[in-house]
Amino acid sequence: MTSTLQRMVLLVLAATGAYTGPWASIAPRSFYDSFPGLGRVWIAVDGPYNEHLIRDVGATYTALFVLSIVAALSLQPVAVTLAGWTWLTFGALHLSYHLPHLGELDVTDQVLNVIALGGSLVLAALLVLPRRERVPAP
Repeated sequence: MTSTLQRMVLLVLAATGAYTGPWASIAPRSFYDSFPGLGRVWIAVDGPYNEHLIRDVGATYTALFVLSIVAALSLQPVAVTLAGWTWLTFGALHLSYHLPHLGELDVTDQVLNVIALGGSLVLAALLVLPRRERVPAP
């Protein structure tokens, strides 16, 4: 994967963290009641409100945001790989919870949930692939 593509993937993942993390950290009740937004509700259908849990989720996503930005700005191989493995670990565990708990969502939200969580998992997997730089033509 080229450094340009790595940066783009990291910025997409950073945007995920930037959207989710501060919202859950600063306004946990709003996050619980209305995440992901646009009239969809994915959190409130899964159990009773727990401010501590929601704020912890916010802190996790905010930390992932910071890691992704640092990696995107530096593009140091160790930072990119660390961000990739961190998102991959988080994403696999996150998706493994949600897959068997989709029943409370309507079909549209089930599909969107799997696309969102699966998409971030695929992007993270791309970051752990070996970096390939373009070789100038002779």
